[in-house]
Amino acid sequence: MIVECTTALPQDADADTVVVGVLDGEKVHHDVDGVLNGLVSAGEAKAKHRHLAVAHAGAKRWVLVGLGKRDELDGERVRLAAASALGRARELGAKRLCWEVPHKVDIEIAAAVVEGTLLTGYRFERFKSKPAEDGAGLQALVVSAHDDLADVVAEAEIVARAVNAARNLQNTPANEMAPRHLADAARVLGELDGVTVEVEGRDGLERLGMGSFAAVARGSVEEPALITLRYEGPQPQGPVLGLVGKAVTFDSGGISIKNANKMFEMKFDMSGGAAVLGAIEAIAELKLPVRVVAVVGATENMPAGNAVKPGDVVTAANGTTIEIINTDAEGRLVLADCLTHAVNEGAERLVDIATLTGSIITALGNTHAGLFAGDDDWAEQVAAAGSATGETVWRLPLHDDYAKALDSDTADLMNVNETRKAGSSVAAQFLLRFTAEVPWAHLDIAGTAWGAGKPYAAKGGSGWGVRLFVELARSLAR
Repeated sequence: MIVECTTALPQDADADTVVVGVLDGEKVHHDVDGVLNGLVSAGEAKAKHRHLAVAHAGAKRWVLVGLGKRDELDGERVRLAAASALGRARELGAKRLCWEVPHKVDIEIAAAVVEGTLLTGYRFERFKSKPAEDGAGLQALVVSAHDDLADVVAEAEIVARAVNAARNLQNTPANEMAPRHLADAARVLGELDGVTVEVEGRDGLERLGMGSFAAVARGSVEEPALITLRYEGPQPQGPVLGLVGKAVTFDSGGISIKNANKMFEMKFDMSGGAAVLGAIEAIAELKLPVRVVAVVGATENMPAGNAVKPGDVVTAANGTTIEIINTDAEGRLVLADCLTHAVNEGAERLVDIATLTGSIITALGNTHAGLFAGDDDWAEQVAAAGSATGETVWRLPLHDDYAKALDSDTADLMNVNETRKAGSSVAAQFLLRFTAEVPWAHLDIAGTAWGAGKPYAAKGGSGWGVRLFVELARSLAR
């Protein structure tokens, strides 16, 4: 889908179908022969959020979508409305769709129109012998605004396409998205200006003393990949941002094997790593004036004769010894060494992202990701980036009592709380041990990474985290 921007009135735009938002108590500004406001007056078109009505006026079809009250309008409401509007436009057979940006709104609204449309338009059909026909004829999105918003629209397109690239990585089955494939995807990013990429395999993990990460990888014939990306933008500002992603490309649970029910979804256990790669793509394409070091720990977690066993003790890169109580708590073992590596590579602010605990789904469902942080100011900055992008987070406690739950009689700590109480907070306390007192935040995205049911990401991988990370990088450069 091509994305264009115009200052022409929507009725003059090069499009067969136009979307106009209806705001509570306001009329349609660019009516055509009184038809559109007639629908509003008759109650057929309503301001109720995402309500749809269709009209024909002039030579175009018009889709009127409810946006609610002006003082409640934000980017997320527009993304959701754009998803509904695109669905109706598809049914109408639209080929060129124009969206009129509401009058006197912040530029984030125009960006949200682009994001909502491109994210909704995403399809993963790589393995379909006959791709679906719905939407096949939609060729372009045209954004109509009074002011020239070409730069805003272009940047929103970059971000949305990076999210969809992350979704491609997520949705690819594990036999086609092993650690080596993820490493190949990272190497492609090395072609972008300002980006360098290094990949270490099993021998590299051993050389770097990453006994925790290496232990998880032992049970798989697939070579693990420690992927390190660095980005330096033009005239960079602010602290070095460290992004760390868990990328277990398939998680069987290892010796502590999972129940077979929905194990096929464990291809999504690399969603954190996918988000980090998507974020680097967008940050580099946007040429943001920041410095980023990104670390992705990619491996499978499989049972085998040489797999790590419950009761084994391993030594992490920072010298911490870990008693492994449950091999299905593997993500924190990977992240432990990746966090240490990010600090060693110069990260001055850290965020890790991972599908880490089922407990977070019980606590927060699919609406929020869990946020844990050891620094209040950094937590607020991460949360603000989530609010600005619709990738909302909810901060949960990181009390010292949760650290005590990891005490081990055999090693420095256990990898999981035997009682399984406060699972997400205990997991975050585990990770805190590997941050070297660098301001750090942890995002547990087990409930938001896939199957979250958002209208613009209804099925499969959501690419959650890409937009938050881009906004966080922008905030560091301001």
